[in-house]
Amino acid sequence: MVAFLIIREGSNWTDVFRLVPGHTVTIGRAPTNQIVIKDDRCSRYHAEIFLSEGEWILRDLDSRNGTVVGENPIRGDWQLDFGQVIRIASMQLAFVQDLNTAFPDGSGSSAHLFNDVTQNDPSTFRTVDEGEHVLDIAEPTTITHRRGETKFLKAVEVSKETDASTIPKVGKAATLLCKLAFDLANQTDITAVANLALEGLFECTSIDAGAVLLLPRSHKGIATEKDLELIASRADKGPNYHRVSRFLANTVLREGEAVLARNVMDDSRFGIRDSKGDIHATSVLCAPIRQDGRAIGVVHLYSTDAGRIPDPDDLEFALAVADNVALALKNLGRQLELTETISQTQVEIDELRKKLGAESQIVGRSPLIMSLQQQIARASPSRATVLICGESGVGKELVARAVHFASPRKKGPFVCLNCAALSESLLESELFGHERGAFTGATDRKMGKFEAAHNGTLMLDEIGEMSEAIQAKFLRVLEGHPFERVGGSEPVQVDVRVIAATNRDLEKEVERGRFRRDLYFRLRVVEITAPPLRKRPEDIVELASHFLEKYNAETGRKLLGFTQAAYEHMKKYRWPGNVRELKNVIERAVVLAQGERIEIDDLALSNLATSGDTADNISLSDVYEPASLAEVERRHIALTLESTGWNKSRTASILGIERSTLDRKIRRYQLRPNTTIQR
Repeated sequence: MVAFLIIREGSNWTDVFRLVPGHTVTIGRAPTNQIVIKDDRCSRYHAEIFLSEGEWILRDLDSRNGTVVGENPIRGDWQLDFGQVIRIASMQLAFVQDLNTAFPDGSGSSAHLFNDVTQNDPSTFRTVDEGEHVLDIAEPTTITHRRGETKFLKAVEVSKETDASTIPKVGKAATLLCKLAFDLANQTDITAVANLALEGLFECTSIDAGAVLLLPRSHKGIATEKDLELIASRADKGPNYHRVSRFLANTVLREGEAVLARNVMDDSRFGIRDSKGDIHATSVLCAPIRQDGRAIGVVHLYSTDAGRIPDPDDLEFALAVADNVALALKNLGRQLELTETISQTQVEIDELRKKLGAESQIVGRSPLIMSLQQQIARASPSRATVLICGESGVGKELVARAVHFASPRKKGPFVCLNCAALSESLLESELFGHERGAFTGATDRKMGKFEAAHNGTLMLDEIGEMSEAIQAKFLRVLEGHPFERVGGSEPVQVDVRVIAATNRDLEKEVERGRFRRDLYFRLRVVEITAPPLRKRPEDIVELASHFLEKYNAETGRKLLGFTQAAYEHMKKYRWPGNVRELKNVIERAVVLAQGERIEIDDLALSNLATSGDTADNISLSDVYEPASLAEVERRHIALTLESTGWNKSRTASILGIERSTLDRKIRRYQLRPNTTIQR
């Protein structure tokens, strides 16, 4: 099914293109086509020709000016017949099978076409016109050879008709060594490397016994024969392999050179002795296994057959195998070190994740804690900025960690920065980083917390302490704009989720002009309020037991728990320092307690009043006044509003209810500021 396209531009036949089954020929103006037509009337990819079901098909590729076969304009596919002429723009392409009948109409300049079939390449064709202008037929590029595996990594096979002696020994050794080096590199343990090396040595050298001996990995100093450990051995004649002599092993280890000795029957320095002391070997060969210029072992070979005597080529091969064994062992050592490092690193990562997970675990089962957990679960999957409010010591950082580890960013970094602990200049440097020489003491470029938290979470504690100048720059970063390091001009773009925390009333700070209004609303996308410990007394026992277990493990003590009196005392206490105070009280008690259980005297509780929670003292009144539950609720809400200066958000947080619920109750009880309440 081979065919030809004879190409004519104007009145001259210019080229011949051979069509080969299985190859699609494209025609067009683009230079990537097989047949290029440099005419603006020709589309970039105009047409193509291919063989389908035994017929040659011409397909017009939706060209702008179309394709003509004979007198027939075509669109889509056209089955070609030999002798037809294809016209595209100014070019004609005659479709023929036999070059001798290429021009039946005799139009144009007459041409004589012939096959210049050489003996070596019968597929070569040439065309010659009347002016003896030679036109080469375009041949498509083809793959001439394929091979899945190299023959050099296969064993040398000798057929029955071929004498093994006709194969050059050096060539056989080189081929075997190439395959052996490849196989050694794929072994997974030292013993397999040693056995494979011996197999290759027995195949290519004139020996019948041998072994691979190595020094221990921990060996230091000068090596001697007694330090060598037998890794693998083989003996084709006789019951067992006999160990290398002390003189021979020490010589090779000391000098780092391979040794071949013959006629060793009468030389005790080289001889191989059996259990009776008799020497059986006729020749012996020993090659060092070297790493970094130091011998770490030897390959020991010997022959007990006087008709099989190793020669210098065997010594060369043994040394080459020993060097390949050394390289394979080095790679195995690196793999082992890498595996151990990865395993150790993975264990450390798992331990750190467990530790971080434990540190981000919120302890408690009270309704307030369950509500807090639900808020965290709803806020975690999003990218929204979170504002965590609550008194000092309630565990705002713990809430931030819980949000981070429950979010898609949990594998990224969690970076925390306390804004109240630094001056304005230092805070800016900590947040955004600085360039070398930006200020006195800036000796190197420093990466800021924003860069450190890239693809993770940045928690800013005590956000209310941030100065107005930094608030403006901070707001731009929150809006997604790049920032510049202090003293730098290069923009830095990061992907960070920000969690802010504060124990201040930011609404009042905004009213007083100490906190930017736009930043407040940008931070308060999702607001989570961490309840104080006095609002969830049912969690005190569980928290105390949690901290007792923690500090028992850290100090090595084995306290059994708390006395009942200690439990009751902790439940009645107001905990002005919240969970932080409870944690420190338990730590002190674990260190100083003298009994098996912690008693009241071991609890160092303060006399401080709780912060901003004066309405709670109603329950401590010594005067009882009968009243309905609605009246008690009305009075309690009014007093709480009064104590907070009618800050509804803070009041709702103290009461443990939603802001909308508080608004409904204010309307229900018709409460107004400055309402006189009977205390």
